[in-house]
Amino acid sequence: MDALCDHGEGIVEALNAKFYGNGTETLVLSHGFGTDQSVWHYLIPYLACYFKVLVFDLIFGPNVNPDLYNPSKYSNFSGYAKDLMCLLDELNVSRSIYIGHSMSAMIGCIAATKRPHLFQQLMLLSGSPRYLNAEGYKGGFERFQLNAIFKAMNQNYSSWFQTFAPTAVAERDTAAIAEFEYSLGRMNPRTALSVAKTVFLSDLRRILPQVQVPCTIIQSRKDNMVPQNVCYYMKKKVGGHTRVNILNTQGHFPQLTAHPLLLEVLKRALHIE
Repeated sequence: MDALCDHGEGIVEALNAKFYGNGTETLVLSHGFGTDQSVWHYLIPYLACYFKVLVFDLIFGPNVNPDLYNPSKYSNFSGYAKDLMCLLDELNVSRSIYIGHSMSAMIGCIAATKRPHLFQQLMLLSGSPRYLNAEGYKGGFERFQLNAIFKAMNQNYSSWFQTFAPTAVAERDTAAIAEFEYSLGRMNPRTALSVAKTVFLSDLRRILPQVQVPCTIIQSRKDNMVPQNVCYYMKKKVGGHTRVNILNTQGHFPQLTAHPLLLEVLKRALHIE
């Protein structure tokens, strides 16, 4: 994948990038761990009426050539941020509005510190700079809890994701749970474990003050993956103008379980009717 990025060729095809709509502004939708671009299916029809909407799969996705996943390159978020910047370059996108879900929230933050001119605004959905609790910081997990997750993934991946999916989705939304389960189930178990370690063991708090692009932080009222206090921590630490929107719902996937609520917030933030 480094070669694709370095030469600026092939990443559009490799990551299954697609545009919807014909707006003058580009809106980038980037998914999180365990999903692919299909996670945006409720939002795309509406957003495509106003924007040129770009969706793509992150490198670990089941629809991406598995040979392109390099555990070393993607052992931290910088590799993903590089892919994002390369993708925008290859598509000649010089200015965009970026919506990043979960791990993609921080991917966008890193990219914005490297190439701030690429982003008019960052919209950070259910994102976190650190999942581990630390002194003076509640990330939501103790190390023994994460170790248990990694052990369960390694020992019996299918059993793990059937338990994890309902916990992450949280709402009693059988369609959303089934969708996330299906998406997780299509991942290579070894790759899934590698990505999970990168995400859950990351500490990107130091990045936040370097983010000067305006940010809208969107968070469910209750999220088993990201405590509500994290979004206020991010608001305090992000360098640029930042606002927080708390959705009156629960779960890590409001784009699946509460898309009308999420759309209302997006409409206000994006200044559309």
